[in-house]
Amino acid sequence: MMDSMPLTEKVLLYIENNLDKKLTLEKIAEELHYSKFYMARTFKEDTGCTLYKYIRGRRMDEAARKLAQTGKSIAEIALEAGYSSQQAFTQAFGCAYQCTPQEYRRIGVYHPRHKGTDVEMRLAGGLAA
Repeated sequence: MMDSMPLTEKVLLYIENNLDKKLTLEKIAEELHYSKFYMARTFKEDTGCTLYKYIRGRRMDEAARKLAQTGKSIAEIALEAGYSSQQAFTQAFGCAYQCTPQEYRRIGVYHPRHKGTDVEMRLAGGLAA
């Protein structure tokens, strides 16, 4: 199935399936058998953001979901989101959500901040089918 997909959709699917792993441009390019330069350029053209920014946004959204919907500790969520400390995570979360992780958890309602791209929406539609 993945062979007939456009490159950016392959990248998005790979990211979704591996969001909890260490993801780098080099690793994704190697796994999908593309030049990292070609893949990065194509992804940016199709989505309007860099691969790094996209992954960071998706992980932050996933962290917000876990804060609102699970009982996991903030420190555990921070590590799962790729942050080396709860302090670094709290700072980044505050920039993205304009509140602390504790405040977000208290509210208890998940609102993704990362805007889906057109390709992402098509991919989600394809995965739902």
